[in-house]
Amino acid sequence: MSRWGFFHGPARLVCRNRRYVAVRQAAAWCYRGGSISAEPRINDRIRVPEVRLVGPSGEQVGIVPLAKALELAQEYDLDLVEVAATARPPVCKLMDYGKFKYESAMKAREARKNQAHTVIKEMKLRPKIDPHDYDTKKGHVVRFLKQGDKVKITIMFRGREQSRPELGFRLLQRLASDVEELGFIESNPKQDGRNMIMVLGPHKKKTEAMAEAREAQAARKAERQGYAPDDDAEAADEAVEAPAETTSEAPAETPSEA
Repeated sequence: MSRWGFFHGPARLVCRNRRYVAVRQAAAWCYRGGSISAEPRINDRIRVPEVRLVGPSGEQVGIVPLAKALELAQEYDLDLVEVAATARPPVCKLMDYGKFKYESAMKAREARKNQAHTVIKEMKLRPKIDPHDYDTKKGHVVRFLKQGDKVKITIMFRGREQSRPELGFRLLQRLASDVEELGFIESNPKQDGRNMIMVLGPHKKKTEAMAEAREAQAARKAERQGYAPDDDAEAADEAVEAPAETTSEAPAETPSEA
């Protein structure tokens, strides 16, 4: 036994445990089959003896050998795409895969654009807020409600203000009445420790607000494109008319001076 023999037992155990963990991780990775791709199999990547083929226009061709399906794809100058891999036999369709991917990406982008997420904005006020600050805070609340977002109004009490919660209640009621055309009280004012909280909900849905914002933006863009040429034409006409007036007056003044 060497002088360092008492380290061999624990060290050997640690190495054995590490090898065991590494082997388990490798086995789990192999069992999962590595990374799984979400892309469908196309053309030569399809590894089945026969497929249920769908034509370019959606017509049912029937069950054909894979070689025949690939031959038809070359004949139509299209791709053989596996659209239902779990079916028996798998369903494949003749299509332009590049065009299909582009159209799918555009549809997903349009869906994300029209997707509305519920957002809760927060606005904090003090019971003894200045009129100017109140108008500024109210303007933010109006903007949030126009965008279709909910607004959480928090009144923060400090010191002796906690003994007079009616100040915060009246302030919340005043704010709710000022923006009643755009929103409603979704959660009534309630005391939460040193704060009093009220939630305002918009009358318009988020999708409606987004649609109106896009329409307004398109209208402004069309207005700029519509009036810009007219303004340039008027400016050009004025620039042309101005030199004509000066040249016509100059000869008239010269004989009178002579």
